[in-house]
Amino acid sequence: MAKSPALESIKQERVKLEAALAAIVQREKEAEDALRDAGRPVLLAALERVKIPELDRSDARAIAAAIAKHGAAKVAAALVGLSGD
Repeated sequence: MAKSPALESIKQERVKLEAALAAIVQREKEAEDALRDAGRPVLLAALERVKIPELDRSDARAIAAAIAKHGAAKVAAALVGLSGD
Protein backbone atom coordinates (compact mmCIF):
# COMPACT_ATOMS: atom_id res chain seq x y z
CA MET A 1 0.00 0.00 0.00
CA ALA A 2 1.46 3.38 -1.03
CA LYS A 3 1.66 6.31 1.33
CA SER A 4 -1.16 8.71 0.96
CA PRO A 5 -0.32 12.20 -0.33
CA ALA A 6 -1.58 13.67 2.94
CA LEU A 7 0.79 11.51 5.01
CA GLU A 8 3.77 12.40 2.82
CA SER A 9 2.87 16.08 3.06
CA ILE A 10 2.64 15.85 6.84
CA LYS A 11 6.04 14.16 7.04
CA GLN A 12 7.62 16.83 4.83
CA GLU A 13 6.11 19.55 6.99
CA ARG A 14 7.48 17.83 10.13
CA VAL A 15 10.98 17.70 8.63
CA LYS A 16 10.81 21.41 7.80
CA LEU A 17 9.55 22.27 11.28
CA GLU A 18 12.24 20.18 12.94
CA ALA A 19 14.90 22.00 10.91
CA ALA A 20 13.38 25.36 11.87
CA LEU A 21 13.31 24.31 15.53
CA ALA A 22 16.96 23.23 15.36
CA ALA A 23 17.86 26.67 13.98
CA ILE A 24 15.90 28.37 16.78
CA VAL A 25 17.61 26.23 19.41
CA GLN A 26 21.01 27.15 17.94
CA ARG A 27 20.16 30.88 17.98
CA GLU A 28 18.95 30.54 21.57
CA LYS A 29 22.25 28.88 22.59
CA GLU A 30 24.24 31.65 20.89
CA ALA A 31 22.17 34.33 22.64
CA GLU A 32 22.66 32.64 26.03
CA ASP A 33 26.42 32.42 25.40
CA ALA A 34 26.51 36.12 24.52
CA LEU A 35 24.61 37.01 27.71
CA ARG A 36 26.99 34.96 29.85
CA ASP A 37 29.92 36.97 28.46
CA ALA A 38 28.24 40.37 28.12
CA GLY A 39 30.17 41.93 31.00
CA ARG A 40 33.64 41.17 29.62
CA PRO A 41 34.09 44.42 27.64
CA VAL A 42 32.97 46.52 30.61
CA LEU A 43 35.35 44.74 32.98
CA LEU A 44 38.27 44.94 30.55
CA ALA A 45 37.65 48.66 30.02
CA ALA A 46 37.65 49.20 33.79
CA LEU A 47 40.85 47.20 34.17
CA GLU A 48 42.51 49.40 31.55
CA ARG A 49 41.88 52.44 33.77
CA VAL A 50 43.54 51.16 36.94
CA LYS A 51 47.03 50.04 37.85
CA ILE A 52 47.14 46.36 38.77
CA PRO A 53 50.16 44.98 40.61
CA GLU A 54 51.61 41.60 39.76
CA LEU A 55 48.93 38.93 39.80
CA ASP A 56 49.26 35.15 39.81
CA ARG A 57 47.30 33.27 37.18
CA SER A 58 45.53 31.30 39.92
CA ASP A 59 44.39 34.53 41.61
CA ALA A 60 43.11 35.91 38.30
CA ARG A 61 41.20 32.71 37.67
CA ALA A 62 39.74 32.75 41.18
CA ILE A 63 38.50 36.32 40.68
CA ALA A 64 37.01 35.45 37.29
CA ALA A 65 35.42 32.27 38.67
CA ALA A 66 33.88 34.22 41.56
CA ILE A 67 32.36 36.71 39.12
CA ALA A 68 31.04 33.88 36.94
CA LYS A 69 29.58 32.00 39.91
CA HIS A 70 28.24 34.80 42.11
CA GLY A 71 27.81 37.68 39.69
CA ALA A 72 29.68 40.95 39.47
CA ALA A 73 27.45 42.79 41.96
CA LYS A 74 28.08 40.27 44.77
CA VAL A 75 31.82 40.21 44.12
CA ALA A 76 31.97 43.99 44.02
CA ALA A 77 30.00 44.20 47.27
CA ALA A 78 32.39 41.76 48.91
CA LEU A 79 35.35 43.88 47.76
CA VAL A 80 33.94 47.17 49.07
CA GLY A 81 35.30 46.38 52.52
CA LEU A 82 38.82 46.15 51.09
CA SER A 83 38.63 49.61 49.53
CA GLY A 84 39.28 51.31 52.88
CA ASP A 85 42.64 49.55 53.32
